[in-house]
Amino acid sequence: MKQLIQGIKDGSAIGIGYFSVSFTFGLAAVSSGLCWWEALLVSMMNLTSAGQFAGITVMASAGPYAEMAISQLVINLRYALMGISLSQKVDRRFLLPQKSVLGFAITDEIFAVAMSRDGEVGSAYFSGLALLPYLGWAAGTLTGAVCGNILPGNIRDALGIAIYGMFIAIIIPAMKADGRILKMAALAVLLSCCMHYLPVLRNVSEGFSVIICAVAASAAGAFFFPMEEGKEEGKG
Repeated sequence: MKQLIQGIKDGSAIGIGYFSVSFTFGLAAVSSGLCWWEALLVSMMNLTSAGQFAGITVMASAGPYAEMAISQLVINLRYALMGISLSQKVDRRFLLPQKSVLGFAITDEIFAVAMSRDGEVGSAYFSGLALLPYLGWAAGTLTGAVCGNILPGNIRDALGIAIYGMFIAIIIPAMKADGRILKMAALAVLLSCCMHYLPVLRNVSEGFSVIICAVAASAAGAFFFPMEEGKEEGKG
């Protein structure tokens, strides 16, 4: 019980942050044509902001299932790597059902908090850590989907771009710290502009545009700026 309570305390700040971000998702989902319960169902069955925003883009454009599957694979692949890494830190009582919860609930913030914990991570602690972020994500989506139409138009427009501000806030510190990340981000922006404005490429759907830009920028970064093995090990 102490581990559960400690996990809830550690996840409380994440839950508050997720509420505000998922509120924006609820607005965007309803604006894309989803019903409030459909938006809520998406958030209850997923816990990935970038993946969900990309998903409703594909839904709104009536994209094929293949486009949805590939875009989600590219965007959320990092969670599989995080899950593998965190699975090495859990205790022996972390059985398959608990690992299934870990695989579903892992996010960047939950992973960071769990990995920074001293010693092994128990199932009770991780369950508590993921509880409020999950509830905050679902509650924020429901609130945004139901109450979005009540808000004035200018506030809805401002909240609609809040997610982009969050993404920028995440990437800017990394770009300042490492010039290679700045170059890859600039390349991704350039590719995105080409996909949007060039006559030959503008007919490509938004979902596949995200896939192409993300994979191309990542591949270029891996080829031109490979991580030195000694530096990578030093970080661990």
